[in-house]
Amino acid sequence: MEITDEVKPKVGVVGEILVKFHPTANNDIVGLLEAEGAEAVVPDLLGFGLYSCYNASQKRKYLGSSLKGKLLSDIGIEIIEFYQKPMIKALTESKRFHAPDNIRVLGKYAEPIVSLCNQTGEGWFLTAEMLELIRSGVHNIVCTQPFGCLPNHVVGKGVIKELRRKYPLSNIVAIDYDPGASEVNQLNRIKLMLASANKNMYKVEAEQKEKRRRIHSLKKASFDINIRG
Repeated sequence: MEITDEVKPKVGVVGEILVKFHPTANNDIVGLLEAEGAEAVVPDLLGFGLYSCYNASQKRKYLGSSLKGKLLSDIGIEIIEFYQKPMIKALTESKRFHAPDNIRVLGKYAEPIVSLCNQTGEGWFLTAEMLELIRSGVHNIVCTQPFGCLPNHVVGKGVIKELRRKYPLSNIVAIDYDPGASEVNQLNRIKLMLASANKNMYKVEAEQKEKRRRIHSLKKASFDINIRG
């Protein structure tokens, strides 16, 4: 039997650290996305540790915190990155997966949109994760957040408009998770996002197909001219 790769819309999952990773807290959003025919993309957990360490550099630079705290945090980043090296190497060489960006690069992604001194909860890191996903080709994102979590709303829901302005193909939906929240409402919003995701995927595929056709036509025309010459 011939085995073919099925093209599915990729959907990133970001948000408050517990709600993002714990299936009970997010009503198993990864399973839901896969059941709906999408490919779930969840950033790694260690990124939050790197973010926490890197924050000391911003506190030292802008808020006058101690040099000792910055140096200890820099050592923490070096240790984490040392143990990540084999994983980063394997993911970089892979044709199917994307290696996580360096924490300093993520900071540069987020800085034009939010201040790196915004360090409450997920802080600027939430915005950076969404930008990392978009820049790696994952334009569809579910931003999970606890109901009433103000820091998460500011750096998650609050930046969606700007992300859409900078990246027109970005398709981001913020979902509140709370014991009293309606699962039906959550499901409906995710399904609407997936409908747009499929529509955008076919649109991009059609544009790429047309681009390849034009390139082929130009090459053929050039070849014919050379033959006649």
